[in-house]
Amino acid sequence: MSLRLIFMGTPDFAVSALAELVGRGYGIAAVYTRAPKPAGRGMDVQPTPVEREARGFGLPVLTPSTLKTAEAQAAFRAHGADAAVVVAYGLILPKPILDAVPLGCFNIHASLLPRWRGAAPINRAIMAGDAESGVTVMKMDEGLDTGAMAMAERVPIGADMTAGDLHDALARLGADLMPRALGALERGSLTLTPQLEAGVTYAEKISKDETRIDWSKPVKDVHNHIRGLSPFPGAWFEIDGTRIKVLRSTQAKGSGAPGTVLDDQLTIACGSGAVRLVELQRAGRQAMKAEEFLRGTAVGRGTRLA
Repeated sequence: MSLRLIFMGTPDFAVSALAELVGRGYGIAAVYTRAPKPAGRGMDVQPTPVEREARGFGLPVLTPSTLKTAEAQAAFRAHGADAAVVVAYGLILPKPILDAVPLGCFNIHASLLPRWRGAAPINRAIMAGDAESGVTVMKMDEGLDTGAMAMAERVPIGADMTAGDLHDALARLGADLMPRALGALERGSLTLTPQLEAGVTYAEKISKDETRIDWSKPVKDVHNHIRGLSPFPGAWFEIDGTRIKVLRSTQAKGSGAPGTVLDDQLTIACGSGAVRLVELQRAGRQAMKAEEFLRGTAVGRGTRLA
């Protein structure tokens, strides 16, 4: 008989895992997600992607603002679940919650732990120029992504892969990996391996003040910065006072003063080497290829980008 689960998740990254667990016949006693927030131009209150998916399956949805109260913890225990699956939920799980399900709380984390514990592992892996990433299923403890590891799968990071590309690949990988871990858990054959202290790194949340492109850096760093922040929050530059996000780029040949346009294909000189801008987005507009962007914006050779 399949395990009875509580699912806890919030963003798009968690949707694939929820859908996979439902599709495989797991009983989902409840879905926990963050409360709806105003979003979009009209600032209408929008449910999270996980809430939308859960309601489509007819699952009960709870959106507590905290799990630290006795009431929230009693409600959690009352679901009578065997285990919890946690995917980018966004709230801290205190010890009474971790202990409330007999088999434990299992998390899909978007990195190869112990590298990139923390909030932004996908972005940081690409910004750092990592050659590979992956997902880890771990049994949660009270630390920040410090729990013992159950399973992991690797994926190469392509030369021009963006954070969005890697996000989608890892979401699919995690959705496949978690049922395998749960199957082993149910059979009593799941092996948990403590994380090593060697190789620990932390993926700090992306701050607004690190999103502007610094053309004085080497091309490798500029390119990794652009793709590591694409599509959100987006690396950007200014031209004639207008902010432009760069969503895709590739390393190119050329040299010049940093920030200088070198040709009619948006090849931009960096501190060393050059990067070609492939896809861009003006504020409030759709993303567009460089050729389309250039048809509407005169960016001639020798132009300096801020």
